[in-house]
Amino acid sequence: MLNTDNVGTKIKAYLDRNFIKNKYLANKLGISETTMSLILSNKRKMSLDAYVVIIECLGLSFDYFLEE
Repeated sequence: MLNTDNVGTKIKAYLDRNFIKNKYLANKLGISETTMSLILSNKRKMSLDAYVVIIECLGLSFDYFLEE
């Protein structure tokens, strides 16, 4: 599992700034919106595979959300 101490929060902030719905990523990952919400609020860990899908969907580099 990817260490997501605050990665979910960073992803959520990015989505909000760019007017992207959580539902979009949930659909891309094949998970429920509830599970996506738990990931974005750091209440559930995400797998490395999920992280890769998220950054690919958003067109970002691997370390974009891992940077301080």
